[in-house]
Amino acid sequence: MSGDTQAMPMAQHAPIGIFDSGIGGLSVLRHIHQDLPLEDLLYFADSAYAPYGDRSEAEISARSLAVTQFLLQQGIKALVVACNTATTAAIKAIRSAYPALPVIGIEPGLKPAAAHSSSKIVGVLATKATLQSARLLALQEQVSAASGVHFELQACVGLVDQIEKGELRSAQTALLLRRYIAPLLAQGADTLVLGCTHYPFVRPLIEEIVAELVSGPVTIIDTGAAVSRQLAKVLAENELLQAAPHSGRVSAFTSGSESAISIPFARLLQLQPPVSTVAAIAQPAGIS
Repeated sequence: MSGDTQAMPMAQHAPIGIFDSGIGGLSVLRHIHQDLPLEDLLYFADSAYAPYGDRSEAEISARSLAVTQFLLQQGIKALVVACNTATTAAIKAIRSAYPALPVIGIEPGLKPAAAHSSSKIVGVLATKATLQSARLLALQEQVSAASGVHFELQACVGLVDQIEKGELRSAQTALLLRRYIAPLLAQGADTLVLGCTHYPFVRPLIEEIVAELVSGPVTIIDTGAAVSRQLAKVLAENELLQAAPHSGRVSAFTSGSESAISIPFARLLQLQPPVSTVAAIAQPAGIS
């Protein structure tokens, strides 16, 4: 594609774009806002298309490209794909379509999990789409060969929906988590990977359930902090870090209802950013 939007110059004062299918990416935004407090952040919650994990790879890729183009039209200088499913399905296409745009993705923390595991058995909690992706399966094979760690993959069907509804401690959410975690622990897993950016918001409940099921220590891996560190590194390398004294602003867009994102912002992050509803975004020209 010609990429007219891509030709727009990027400046230090420009905002950073962050997107997810819903509220899960807020767990990543939280780290970025804490680590890079001078930076303006634009968050896009694609709630009308959530959850991405129930969609085909082609659908996720097309939608991710459309969201990326929309955020570029808002003048972003870098993009964080704050969704494991979108990273596995679309990050290659995004980087190909917009080669000048610094793009940071997120993937399950298999490498740090392997380093932490004493039992050499690691449980991976993620969406079905993430676990079936060629990117994840290749990473699993690579890390297993290098470390001797066995990964037990567990698709957490329905868990994103519970979190999107704000049911972080409900009986139904606890039931789902027990159903997904118990087999992993029974197999001897001493490390659990949160392979979806939504899952850190139920980490307290996960820790309680783990404590009920086993007596020994279980390490939980969340890669949000690593994404923030990588973003800072890439911005510095590209001379895009905000240099002027500035109090970073957070703004949000959503393809769903404003309250579906404004309420989680307030409840989970104690932030009240302006939220705008985006009725429709166009598919980038020249991308099938």
